[in-house]
Amino acid sequence: MTSRRPTLVAGTLLALVLLAGSAAATRLPEPNTPPAGPESPLQLVSFDSCTDALAELRAATAAEVSPWGLAGGAPQQRAVAAAQDAIGNADESTPAGDYSLTNGYEAGVDEPDLVKTDGQRIVTISQGVLRVVDPTTNRFTGRLDLNDGPDQRHWARHDLLLYGDHAVVLTDAAPMVLPATGLGREDIAVPPPGSNPRTATRFRLVDLSGSPRVLSTYEIDGRTLDARQTGSTVRVVVQSHPQLAFPELPATADEVARQEANQAAVAAAGIEAWLPAYEWTAGAEHGTGRVDCDRLSRPQTGTGSAVLTVLSFDLTADRLTDGDPVSVAANADTVYSTGDSLYLAGQRQLAASPTPGRWPDQIGTSVTEIYQFDTTAAGRPRYVAAGTVPGRLINQYALSQWQGHLRVATTTTTGQAGTTGQAGTTTGGAATITSQDERSSESGVHVLRRKGEVLAPIGAVTGLGPGERIYSVRYLGDTAYVVTFRQTDPLYALDLSDHAAPRVTGELKITGYSAYLHPVADGRLLGIGQEADHDGRVQGVQVSLFDVRDPAQPLRLDRWHRPDAWSAAEHDPHAFRYDPTTGLLAVPVNAGLRLLRVSGDTLTDQGEVTHPAGGHITRSLLVGDTLWTVSDAGLRATDPTTGESLAWLPNS
Repeated sequence: MTSRRPTLVAGTLLALVLLAGSAAATRLPEPNTPPAGPESPLQLVSFDSCTDALAELRAATAAEVSPWGLAGGAPQQRAVAAAQDAIGNADESTPAGDYSLTNGYEAGVDEPDLVKTDGQRIVTISQGVLRVVDPTTNRFTGRLDLNDGPDQRHWARHDLLLYGDHAVVLTDAAPMVLPATGLGREDIAVPPPGSNPRTATRFRLVDLSGSPRVLSTYEIDGRTLDARQTGSTVRVVVQSHPQLAFPELPATADEVARQEANQAAVAAAGIEAWLPAYEWTAGAEHGTGRVDCDRLSRPQTGTGSAVLTVLSFDLTADRLTDGDPVSVAANADTVYSTGDSLYLAGQRQLAASPTPGRWPDQIGTSVTEIYQFDTTAAGRPRYVAAGTVPGRLINQYALSQWQGHLRVATTTTTGQAGTTGQAGTTTGGAATITSQDERSSESGVHVLRRKGEVLAPIGAVTGLGPGERIYSVRYLGDTAYVVTFRQTDPLYALDLSDHAAPRVTGELKITGYSAYLHPVADGRLLGIGQEADHDGRVQGVQVSLFDVRDPAQPLRLDRWHRPDAWSAAEHDPHAFRYDPTTGLLAVPVNAGLRLLRVSGDTLTDQGEVTHPAGGHITRSLLVGDTLWTVSDAGLRATDPTTGESLAWLPNS
């Protein structure tokens, strides 16, 4: 490969501002524009050569390896455990025509989910089997088993995206045994001792014009972090950890010997251990490849051991080819898309205190690094800028692009994690609530604006929820609502109309918390989460209806509470369904689907939809006047006004 000079791109590292003390309960945080940071700006640099890339990747991985392997990778011991565990895990929602879309974040940007509809058909994926339903006749019209083996359905994760007569199925697989040269055709299995375990993600392009059939497949090393669809273009972000075969040492070997052996394994690995390999098929055609070094960049702050690859596919085509990959040697766990921009965000620890014999402590002072790609055109995204803010994100809803600015809500934690205290957990194991330790925390919203190749900070409001962390965020134009929680739930209303001086306008303190916020008409907001006592112990799912018309005085108008219950919608917005034309609110509660009605300032309970055979309802959608519910057991059509069952379609 020819040598290239480093190309510097984008970003500003925002200094971490530590605030001493906390304000009284009645005092609102003051606007704060953080000063310029003393550290170097966040930049991306291309590698001079594959030799340079290999040296950097080895160094980054060697710095992270422990006597027991890599915390985020797939060393032999952790791969076996993961495979065994797996066998045993916009604005108002508006209907498109007379059918509902997946409850996504940004209008015009679709997100992968377990069920999709275009109003003419319903397409579901359950336990690796794709099914097509005609909602007019309430009958199955197609079935396609996508499992590679009889055991795959027990652990593989599947998601769908739909465009015209084509669907793409995204499947994440458990570790499988593959040769060091790239992807192979071996059956997926728990890696035996001494093997080189790999994880792979697979995409299938399915034709739905007749009986469903696979047109093309694509496999790549790694796991799907997330995907977004705008029109017929799908962008898939794949995270690949180094594929290293760590030596198997006798049980008597001490940590020093294990550390040295693992370091030696890293030093001996070739570039193929880091650059993901891919393979595609289309009928009799077949191709293989590997992301090349000239498609790979790294942050100037330090090369990461993992590789993020953005793939682009056109769903109007009859095949999935190489995906036109672009990669960054960095960590990210959040994908946010506005259609014209794709953001990748991840955390970087500023300080860590490793303890011998333990994985590095991931709780501590951190910053969020953000990479922006231009996705206005089809094909490969164009990297444009980067920036950094203090703290950690909760999910994509903490990010919002508005009027050329990026708003970012984060929680900053300092100090050391303690070992005493109590933890409260929802019935479904969704949230750990309280803990007593030596950490201090606060939250804030930071505003960035792109200046050339830099996402530069121009304003921030900090000091939200001292001692708490963010549980949910919702941006509505120039207003934001932020929920923090530890023992009580402050719902903060923020005015972001002045990008340089965002400010808190109001605060509502109630028990419990909202883990997901959703706008409804006439200045109201729905929140779904958990009720809690004054000590922060959760007491069951609750749905709250807030009045946010007066930004200085948000109010709770009504609530629905079910003790000792939980909802998947608390942590998965795709499980949430709201129909603004009728006020119907449908949320999974335990195994069933609870139907509520939003009318004026009240919430009315209208009953429950259940599935037989222990089917846990995971999704709901509307086609015309019919509510469809989905579980692994099958699909049910229901009249949402009466709760009457119209049809039951078992999956068996």
